[in-house]
Amino acid sequence: MQRFKSLLIAAAGFAALSAQAEKLTVAATAVPHAEILAFIKPTLAKQGVELDVKVFTDYVQPNVQLAEKRVDANYFQTKPYLSEFNKNRGTSLLPGLAVHLEPFGAYSKKVKSITELQEGATIAIPNDPSNAGRAFILLAKHKVITLKNPTNILSTAKDVIGNPKKLKFKELEAATLPRVLDQVDIAMINANYALEAKLVPAKDALVIEDANSPYANYVVTRADNANTPVIKKLTAALSSPEVKKFITDKYKGAVVAAF
Repeated sequence: MQRFKSLLIAAAGFAALSAQAEKLTVAATAVPHAEILAFIKPTLAKQGVELDVKVFTDYVQPNVQLAEKRVDANYFQTKPYLSEFNKNRGTSLLPGLAVHLEPFGAYSKKVKSITELQEGATIAIPNDPSNAGRAFILLAKHKVITLKNPTNILSTAKDVIGNPKKLKFKELEAATLPRVLDQVDIAMINANYALEAKLVPAKDALVIEDANSPYANYVVTRADNANTPVIKKLTAALSSPEVKKFITDKYKGAVVAAF
């Protein structure tokens, strides 16, 4: 009987602890965002936070679900992308902690150097405004094209004032770009999608952004929960020395800590 009572007390204690755990749902893309969140899950559990990571393959639904309060935060995007999303969708999502940078690069299965591009070659770029602008800026930096304003983060094909090789630009959803490498001469790919496709940015990219890129990836929240204790626990865990070491060791330069 005494043992039975002890088991009941232990079970009640466990139930009480479980009941006290606060659930936090974060939307993220798979690599590296969800992997980094999985790394901090045990840390948050010790602080009474049950982290639920919802993985998405696109750049739209994580913001839609955050705005609709179906998730508490998301972690996948840059400030320029968020700014354009808020403007186009009438949302007011807020950037918080800058966690990491994923250097954006140019990849190819047809040429070994960006200087080998032939006249009329096709370059695939992301079809969202911020990442398209990012692609054009990187191409301009490496003298492939000339832009009207090489610092305009929302540059489009209409802003290309110099295109000596008469390159063609094909806009596609960012997630699909690794899959079209056989069909185009070059694809401009975000590092998270490059990693998912088993590409090694530091080795496989023909050209790649340097550490001065402004495109860090942020934790994003809403005005009603940006300063809540649970979000503060999330950002504290993500900006720890342990996370910086995890990023350095696991991604070997393909992902760089931004804090």
